[in-house]
Amino acid sequence: MQRSTPRRATPGERLAAALLAMGCLAVLSVAAWLHADPNGHGTHTQLGLSQCAWAEYFDAPCATCGMTTSFAYAADGSWGASVLTQPFGALLVVLTSVVFWGSLHVSATGSRLGAAVGPLLSMRILMVAAGLFLAAWAYKWWTW
Repeated sequence: MQRSTPRRATPGERLAAALLAMGCLAVLSVAAWLHADPNGHGTHTQLGLSQCAWAEYFDAPCATCGMTTSFAYAADGSWGASVLTQPFGALLVVLTSVVFWGSLHVSATGSRLGAAVGPLLSMRILMVAAGLFLAAWAYKWWTW
């Protein structure tokens, strides 16, 4: 009886995983470089971006308000401040970190981890994520 070896990631899949890992690392590195704005929003201006037009025009938070600040707090190890600033942003920091390590593992070892995780991205999971995103936006309105 011949023992079959598990299929490994193709060179293209490994390259894609390496690029994904580099993208995640870039985002996390930029977050570590930034200084979180204590107002809970506006940290993105350190990247040369303008103030949020939505917030200026409506005097209310936009849907992604506080995401950059949340990332910056998390990168500094201030997880409580990250969650209080933008709960969905804190969740995205965790997911970005998990994707970084998973992608790095796939690119380095040829693991089929990506193929195993891919089917988990069902419509139900995406709808839950959209609901959490909207709930976090409502929270920002409440704390504005």
